[in-house]
Amino acid sequence: MEPRSANLPSMNLRHIEVFHAVYRAGSISAAARALYVSQPSVSKVLKHAEGRLGFPLFRLVKGRLTPTEEAHALFRDVDEIYTRIESLRETTRNLLNGGAAHIGLAVLPSLGLGVAPRAVAKFRQKQPNVTFSLQTLHDEDVLRALYERKADIAIAYDAPRHPRLAHTRIGTGELVVLYRRDHLPDAPARLSVESFAEQELISLVGSGPVGALYASEVVRGASARPEGIVVQTYYVAAALVRHGAGVAIVDEFTAREHRGPDLDFRPLTQSATFGVYCIYLEDRPLSKMARAFVNTLKADIQDQQQAHNPGL
Repeated sequence: MEPRSANLPSMNLRHIEVFHAVYRAGSISAAARALYVSQPSVSKVLKHAEGRLGFPLFRLVKGRLTPTEEAHALFRDVDEIYTRIESLRETTRNLLNGGAAHIGLAVLPSLGLGVAPRAVAKFRQKQPNVTFSLQTLHDEDVLRALYERKADIAIAYDAPRHPRLAHTRIGTGELVVLYRRDHLPDAPARLSVESFAEQELISLVGSGPVGALYASEVVRGASARPEGIVVQTYYVAAALVRHGAGVAIVDEFTAREHRGPDLDFRPLTQSATFGVYCIYLEDRPLSKMARAFVNTLKADIQDQQQAHNPGL
């Protein structure tokens, strides 16, 4: 007897590729251009897929191709499958090119300002055959990128406790005060919260581990003061400081990339430090090239701290 599952409607890989292209492109012609095939070929495959499934995927509404409710329901799973197929193709291309490696990197926005781009540039000078995809994501999305195989390595300020994840510490950071030089012209090597009591303090909320550190070490130790401006993103806080809105307590990596003729930073008198971690899936250990790149990242963090951080 034939298994029951054999009679269930299904899509093959070609159906998935064409459906994905049409859904994303919004038309048969645009999908055909994206796939480098003819329009009749796309129409034929799409019609065959609909025949296999037993329901339409698109309808013409006022001359426009519109996905059906069934198409919307299918797309999320199809998009995930398509992403994995593209990852497989990328791996195959790398193997055919003599094992040239590809590293998918996900970093926090504060590390995407300078640390990660600088390390990628340095690494590719020595290993030009290694390709990179670099994305900046917030804490909750960084881990999802690993789970969904959208990144091989995540660089973040927290070491998650999860059986599927492994991590290694590659450096440390410190909370610092970012300020306009003309507002604090004679700033000492370290600043207390009280030393800028007359300045508006741009507050951080919901900013992951560093935001939690700010709340526990800075807010708790300071006398109550009104919150005139509250932000969730460090580079927005830096932009507000540049425009004279006040001072901000941010991570040193954000502060270093914004330092210039008008802005400077100092660490706090009461040091507030955090770790910088390389995170990856336990069942997908770092390749030789990935380990070499992580060492480049680690060296860059140390070099920048030694060269540019006053009082750290």
